[in-house]
Amino acid sequence: MSEAMLLDVDGVEVKISSPDKVYFPERGQTKRDLVEYYRAVSGPLLARLGGRPLLLERYPDGAGGKNWFQKRVPKGAPSWLTTTVVSTPNGTTSDALVAKDLAHILWAVNLGCLGFHVWPYLADTPEVTDELRVDLDPSPGIGFDDLREAALLTRDFLAEHGIEGHLKTSGSRGLHLYVMLEPRWDSFQVRAAAVALARALERRHPEKITAQWWKEERGSRVFVDFNQNAPHKTVFGTWCVRPRVGGQVSTPIGWDELDGVEPDAFTLSTVPARVAERGDPWAGAGERPQSIAPLLEMSEADMKNGLMDAPWPPVYPKMPNEPPRVAPSRAKKA
Repeated sequence: MSEAMLLDVDGVEVKISSPDKVYFPERGQTKRDLVEYYRAVSGPLLARLGGRPLLLERYPDGAGGKNWFQKRVPKGAPSWLTTTVVSTPNGTTSDALVAKDLAHILWAVNLGCLGFHVWPYLADTPEVTDELRVDLDPSPGIGFDDLREAALLTRDFLAEHGIEGHLKTSGSRGLHLYVMLEPRWDSFQVRAAAVALARALERRHPEKITAQWWKEERGSRVFVDFNQNAPHKTVFGTWCVRPRVGGQVSTPIGWDELDGVEPDAFTLSTVPARVAERGDPWAGAGERPQSIAPLLEMSEADMKNGLMDAPWPPVYPKMPNEPPRVAPSRAKKA
């Protein structure tokens, strides 16, 4: 067992126990490698995660081993950690870790955190959602070329309405498009905007994009997962390493890169050099906050035209104007 490392992280001492413990067995990469990765990308990482609550995805024995999600900071955590209260749809609360600085990230890595899932608001202003997250989710039969096309169609639609979007790989099979928002809307409004966007894209490109919540209705189309914007939802963090055997990273990319992108090529081994060479494709995005007013106008028009809200995930209480929360095939049998 390797000796512990004591790191001075901007004046905070962080202990890294067993730094040579293997976290990615098929690649032989260790806890030390993951620590060095986050140190290398700390600038752009904290530009996106800084000040936000984090849900930790823990793999104490490395990728492929036992794992669990952890909202609550464990007992015995150091006194210098910053936490904030987060809640779930059923009203339970937890003291979650806040990504205050790099020391907080490395403390979690030492616990075996191989995935950071991030709330769409700052811990200081939980009533304001400042990111709209468009999750382009591949249905069965959908390849990455289809996702590329859907991302471009989404970008162009948003641009028509004066909204700027920024793209990243999910670190898995999908693509995420982010819109950095003016601090004006809560999570219910942002979700309503996401539903309206998904429906508008489906109307314009019905053979390629779907807003249908039930899998049986999607066919071979890219699903715009609007419920990733529901209150209390988190999305996998920008610049964060996935607990996959390849150590893939959810990586921001420029729109000019989309054609040639192979998402599995972005790993904890390759991304630091990419950042050193190309910088952060999202640099300055937070300084150009966007308005979702056009999308909320579409939402209001949909309601006036008789559309109900889209279904919510099953863990949420029944919502006003929500259709029956049952798959269409089961509803027909009933």
